[in-house]
Amino acid sequence: MTKQIHLAAHFPGVNNTTVWSDPQAGSHIEFSSFVHLAQTAERAKFDFFFLAEGLRLREQNGEIYDLDVVGRPDTFTVLSALAAVTSNLGLTGTINSTFNEPYEVARQFASLDHLSGGRAGWNVVTSWDAFTGENFRRGGFLPQDQRYSRAETFLRTTWELFDSWRDSDVLADKESGEFVTPDAGLFEHHSAHFDISGRFNVPRSPQGRPVILQAGDSDEGREFAAATADAIFSRYGTLEAGQKFYTDVKRRLASYGREPEDLKILPAATFVLGDTDADAHEKAHEVRRQQVSGQTAIKFLEQLWNRDLSGYDPDGPLPTVDPVVGENTVAKGRASVRMYRDPLATAREWRALADAKNLSIRELMIEVTARQTFIGSPATVADTINSLVQADASDGFILVPHVTPGGLDEFADTVVPRLQDRGVFRTEYTGSTLREHLAQ
Repeated sequence: MTKQIHLAAHFPGVNNTTVWSDPQAGSHIEFSSFVHLAQTAERAKFDFFFLAEGLRLREQNGEIYDLDVVGRPDTFTVLSALAAVTSNLGLTGTINSTFNEPYEVARQFASLDHLSGGRAGWNVVTSWDAFTGENFRRGGFLPQDQRYSRAETFLRTTWELFDSWRDSDVLADKESGEFVTPDAGLFEHHSAHFDISGRFNVPRSPQGRPVILQAGDSDEGREFAAATADAIFSRYGTLEAGQKFYTDVKRRLASYGREPEDLKILPAATFVLGDTDADAHEKAHEVRRQQVSGQTAIKFLEQLWNRDLSGYDPDGPLPTVDPVVGENTVAKGRASVRMYRDPLATAREWRALADAKNLSIRELMIEVTARQTFIGSPATVADTINSLVQADASDGFILVPHVTPGGLDEFADTVVPRLQDRGVFRTEYTGSTLREHLAQ
């Protein structure tokens, strides 16, 4: 049976994807940027718009990480505003379960679901670094097993709050208008993580609960997704790796009484388009050089070497000194620290690669950091996306343009029509809620 492809648009920022030097690059603060990307995604009939969230500016060598986006408006504020300028597009955002409280988050998502007519989605994440925790009352961090335990309890608790209102709790009366049943919104939850009781004050929203997304790749993260999520982000965008991840996560669903189609697997994907495949590859080479400047290359290398390398020439060879093993003291902030389990082994691999190909530091960083997932003409990219989905390497992709906010325009205008012509992507929305979009 031919599968329908699911597509979403990621508003980037905390990454090494965005090309800030491009003349078309826009603000990550001004509302017009969010509107442009969201309305382009809706015009192309995407499932949802995704907004990541960073809770603290990253630092490197004791200074603000100057290659990062400078701040980011509050997720709920942006998504609520976008609800007023979109009609069908799902509106999803990352909200942390480590530093928030269930009542507050449940209230915000229920409100967003009402404002948007049932288009709210929640990317549930945990946080492991004390650096971010310093911004919050709790401070510090939780070990991995406690993070996922708290996250699962957090999510289940919000579900109790959402479900404390039934559809029948709000009644219409011709004389007095709406009124509620006596037990509407009553809740009581007692566990190791939360001890709360009261009355939830937002009536049941169009979806009942927001769509749940999850991005963990660990065994705990995959199990958490299988138990609770409607979609899972993946970093496996190639055929073999994608099929392996797809099979592993889908097989876990049965133990929770769920079917394979209940969880959509959506790898993040970058793209570069050209009139021809050769033209696209030439553009992709230039994009990679823009993404990894000499300064960026040194920053990346420092994250493995765990020492100040600002005195090194990015067009020169790798350091002869070894990485400093142990706690990372150079890079501060969750998204900036690359998790290298064996820094010395990775350094040996990089040296061998640099020697074999005669690569400078910058050339090596271009080689070993993330590349574009899809490169080619619109027809080639459409064929590749469709073949990966039909081969069960994914259920679709979350597209991350390298230019914001206009970087999705060409994909919407050239690739999407080709997928529609193949009958594997919608030409119109047939449902009104995000959950309905994902179920198609």
